[in-house]
Amino acid sequence: MGNCCATPGTPSQNNRKNKKKSNPFSGDYPVTNGDGGGNNTWVLKEPTGRDITAHYDLGRELGRGEFGVTYLCTELSTGDKFACKSISKKKLKTAVDIEDVRREVEIMKHLRNHPNIVTLKDSYEDDNAVHIVMELCEGGELFDRIVARGHYTERAAAAVMRTIVEVVQSCHKHGVMHRDLKPENFLFANKKETSPLKAIDFGLSMFFKPGERFNEIVGSPYYMAPEVLKRNYGPEVDVWSAGVILYILLCGVPPFWAETEQGVAQAIIRSVIDFKRDPWPRVSDNAKDLVKKMLDPDPKQRLTAQEVLEHPWIQNAKKAPNVPLGETVRARLKQFSVMNKLKKRALGVVL
Repeated sequence: MGNCCATPGTPSQNNRKNKKKSNPFSGDYPVTNGDGGGNNTWVLKEPTGRDITAHYDLGRELGRGEFGVTYLCTELSTGDKFACKSISKKKLKTAVDIEDVRREVEIMKHLRNHPNIVTLKDSYEDDNAVHIVMELCEGGELFDRIVARGHYTERAAAAVMRTIVEVVQSCHKHGVMHRDLKPENFLFANKKETSPLKAIDFGLSMFFKPGERFNEIVGSPYYMAPEVLKRNYGPEVDVWSAGVILYILLCGVPPFWAETEQGVAQAIIRSVIDFKRDPWPRVSDNAKDLVKKMLDPDPKQRLTAQEVLEHPWIQNAKKAPNVPLGETVRARLKQFSVMNKLKKRALGVVL
């Protein structure tokens, strides 16, 4: 659901000598004992604590989404900076909403030791909100970094894809299906050229067991696998989504595109991949072979994450062509990134 941090303010806290920053949720969402005035349901299984203000100082707002606000926060004991996502409990109107937040935190705990997955630091819950403190990623979005670099090659795309698929492999190894892989959900940790790329959003992720099937249609239209639209899917959908990202990395546009979401869905079901437009004639056969195998419409025939990592194009990523893919690809990536940002702003979801 995002990344954020807010300040709780119970009466006992307000009487302390060191005055804390007020809780942005407390005035609007009073807690009552079952008369409908608030939400005193406990969301998290094992929060770090209740009083986030005893450990973190809140700074500026970083973003705002459907369920809450993301803040820059500073750990009082170290001075280290983090992102904190504060989710208003009043906006968690159903048992499904509550379970989604609970599961997101549990999944982040499950995956917290991977170098390319944003690290969960702490979680707090007071009467009015859940506060998820996590690693702050200040290096910007994937496509923005590619556009800014200027020199963009197939070799660079291979390095990015290796990282993304390593994240998928780790998720699947731990019984987690991401379900919403897309470029916007990967940020660089910092602005250094050597900064690691981090997967940041697990709001739609699910735990799964071998052979378990799912039927809920979730995710972002361009990146949905055909079996999601058919309501019968498993973790193979993450490899499909990574394949869509790879296609975009190599040519700057999605493989399945239309003016409407219904048209996009129809294109996904048809699963016809265009390798004729520029720059595909200059892209290596190995790269095209991997795209085809990741975008196989039959999930049983589609490569697993491990098989993608064993593919010659990934195995020999450092030897992939280092010739620029062309200004057209960079321009398309920039346009695609801008379009996504505008769409988010239109929906009021800028996290």
